[in-house]
Amino acid sequence: MQTYGNPGVTYGWWAGNAGVTNRSGKFIAAHAAHTGLIAFAAGAATLWELARFDPSIAMGHQSSIFLAHLASMGIGFDETGSLWTGANVASVAIVHLVASMVYGAGGLLHSLYFDSDMQDSEVVQARKFKLEWDNPKNLTFILGHHLIFFGVANIWFVEWARIHGIYDPAIEAVRQVEYNLNLNAIWNHQFDFLAIDSLEDVMGGHAFLAFLQISGGALHIAQKTGEYTKYKGAGLLSAEAVLSWSLAGIGWMAIVAAFWCATNTTVYPTEFYGEPLLQKFTISPYWIDTGDFSESTAFFGHSTRAALTNVHYYFGFFFIQGHLWHALRSMGFNFKDLTKSLQVSG
Repeated sequence: MQTYGNPGVTYGWWAGNAGVTNRSGKFIAAHAAHTGLIAFAAGAATLWELARFDPSIAMGHQSSIFLAHLASMGIGFDETGSLWTGANVASVAIVHLVASMVYGAGGLLHSLYFDSDMQDSEVVQARKFKLEWDNPKNLTFILGHHLIFFGVANIWFVEWARIHGIYDPAIEAVRQVEYNLNLNAIWNHQFDFLAIDSLEDVMGGHAFLAFLQISGGALHIAQKTGEYTKYKGAGLLSAEAVLSWSLAGIGWMAIVAAFWCATNTTVYPTEFYGEPLLQKFTISPYWIDTGDFSESTAFFGHSTRAALTNVHYYFGFFFIQGHLWHALRSMGFNFKDLTKSLQVSG
């Protein structure tokens, strides 16, 4: 956190990031606890949506966000894969609730019992994950593990589609999807990804991304990075800088997801998310429903697609603002100077 030259600065309880700055053990505790909150929210919301689900009304007209994602992955269908019955959905939700307790316990252990800084740990392997902002080898080692975990998650998704199957709106049923690892198609889809209408291409992109991430992760773990230069981030790397980049990444992904969800009906089937949206613009862009919602039980009368799209976009927008705020602070910009300037000019 930026101290503006005051080494004795303190932060209030609400400045959560200050509590983990340069303390990798607390940083892991926060990660684990945050994961537990996400798992709990997913499990609880899924059970709530399932309890209020009305099979006589289209899923996309009931604001069933979690049910829609599960259905898109082929979960909840009968043995033929053509009729959504909600089978096994409760089991998925309960697994998430149990996992949330495990993650929460891990967060408490790392926060209250284990060392607050990994470099103080008696475990040799744990000490490798200490945070040293002036140590490029240490930081690239940690980055490599993150990339490998992301790659494994992509492999899991690709193999799920290949072995179990996912929902294909073209045939209105669950089917097994083989990935199409066509590098030319993957490159071209960078510019027309909003119009992708082939599940094979979607899985091919995930398979390629898995290879890229795991290869990059292994490279980062194995390579011997030299000293920082002005081109490698010398004088820039800090907890605040990493936070700013994380906000930029998640903000951009949220905005991309919003535009994709608004119109793509292959990855976001109409049956589960509602009809494609119409984009409007006043002060900023927003999307409105195009279907008939006279029978809808949706929250505030909007489709699942409209809720996902608009919430993703505006969350992404504010994440980007957070990125700019923390990026400027990491470079030493003192926002207090703004108030001083205003007071002087006034």
